[in-house]
Amino acid sequence: MSNVLHTDNITMQFGGLKAVSDLSLEINQGGIIGLIGPNGAGKTTVFNMITGVYTPTSGKVIFNDQDITGLKPDRITALGIARTFQNIRLFNDLSVLDNVKIALHTDVPYSLSASVLRLPSFFRGEEKIHQQALEYLKIFGLDTIKDEIASSLPYGEQRRLEIARALATRPTLLILDEPAAGMNPNETKELMELINWIRDEFNLTILLIEHDMSLVMGVCERIYVLDYGQIIAEGIPEEIRNNKRVIEAYLGEEVG
Repeated sequence: MSNVLHTDNITMQFGGLKAVSDLSLEINQGGIIGLIGPNGAGKTTVFNMITGVYTPTSGKVIFNDQDITGLKPDRITALGIARTFQNIRLFNDLSVLDNVKIALHTDVPYSLSASVLRLPSFFRGEEKIHQQALEYLKIFGLDTIKDEIASSLPYGEQRRLEIARALATRPTLLILDEPAAGMNPNETKELMELINWIRDEFNLTILLIEHDMSLVMGVCERIYVLDYGQIIAEGIPEEIRNNKRVIEAYLGEEVG
């Protein structure tokens, strides 16, 4: 199985604080990998380094054998990494449909001159984008509310819209930052099924942060555990569930 992403001893230092220290991950193609840990462990900082929000203080991020360390987020997206955020980031004043269409405009099927001159190729391209956006919305059951303003949606539907928009950039690696946040148990169960389906249907690799352990243990094939910016455990769900060091990190006390 080929390696899609690996980080080589990446460190993120803010002044005198090391948020992440010498962290190395290996993400294989087609896997669903979890990154978990207590609050403040550095999980989102790791995602920010991978996606170009932060440039690591030291170390490298390698994606499909290419060094992407320090590249801008738009360049990393174009290379095939898409993400969602812990705090949902939608274009709140735009419609559900337009939020997805914007993602599809990263690779428009017409030239700049066709757009300026309103040539037939422009209108054909816009119709293609419109139909593609609808298809992504259908996957998440959002096509019937395509004209609703994004900010008016319930929290769970905003989460699904954010994932739909990320998929519309046609990634090979999808990074999900707490996708089940704000969801009830039924929605979380549906999300588990959806994550598996997305991986298989779109031939994706998925890396996720999540506090809901039922989702992590139910969907992830391999799990990394982060505490104080360092990996303290790695393994399959059963190994992580029974790891005394992991239990200690979460409970804050020594396990006898």
